[in-house]
Amino acid sequence: MPRPGGATALAALGLLLNAFAWGVSWWPFRQLQGLDVHPLWATALIYMVAVVWLVCVRPTAWRGFVQHPGLWILLLASGLTNVGFNWAVTVGDVIRAVLLFYLMPAWAVLLAWPLLGEKPTAWSLVRLGLALAGMVIVLKTPESAWPWPNSLADGLALMGGFSFALTNVMLRRLRLAPSDSNMLAMFGGGALMAGCAAWLGWQQGLVHALPTMAWPWLAWVGGLSLFFLVGNLGLQYGATRLSASATSVIMLSEVVFASSSAVLLGAGALSTRIVLGGALIFLASLLSTLSFGQNTAPTH
Repeated sequence: MPRPGGATALAALGLLLNAFAWGVSWWPFRQLQGLDVHPLWATALIYMVAVVWLVCVRPTAWRGFVQHPGLWILLLASGLTNVGFNWAVTVGDVIRAVLLFYLMPAWAVLLAWPLLGEKPTAWSLVRLGLALAGMVIVLKTPESAWPWPNSLADGLALMGGFSFALTNVMLRRLRLAPSDSNMLAMFGGGALMAGCAAWLGWQQGLVHALPTMAWPWLAWVGGLSLFFLVGNLGLQYGATRLSASATSVIMLSEVVFASSSAVLLGAGALSTRIVLGGALIFLASLLSTLSFGQNTAPTH
């Protein structure tokens, strides 16, 4: 029988694996874009594989949607999270996109009141202020007159972060729903929303059509599907063996993985403004997880 300390370390490694998978996911998405596979099509295909796998393993997972209609909101929120995040880190500065995405705790404070009945406390308003101050600093570039999204990537990252907050709030609201139904909603949302967005974008001429099937990009999609699946298994293993507050803190390492990999591979630039704004956003996220992380853990 493994020692408790060994089990804890293994659980932490599982969470780090999931954070690493999402932190560096921008790179394979960019490789796919280089093969003319838009990140929306790639996201739809990747999550379609996950849905097929889940339906084969848990064929009754769909029944939860009848008993818990809120799963449809979870499906929508989770799908928009992936649309925003995957598209933003593919076409924009990775560090900037990830920091704007991780404004999630700020939006969670606002969403938890109407959806969970949790009125903002003075401490939660302090966290909200820190996060919003960080957002203003990140958005205010020398080229922009106001701290406002000035690119498609900025808007996508902010939308993805808001949807991420809604996803986590809905997971708390749906805590009595079967876990396999929650997973189906999240995987199905990724496939459905990304697929619909890709099709609509294609109709409007904003997204190019999916290229003819070829082994290079199919291999990337298959490998990325497996990568995310292994990462999700790491999350499930770690989150069930560690406190949710510890899980939340460890998952913040995604920001570190994304930022460091972006700097090393030339997909993001660090400046005094980005470091200062990012520090405020990261601090707000950290304080948020320490304050109410026992209720939920961040997940894509």
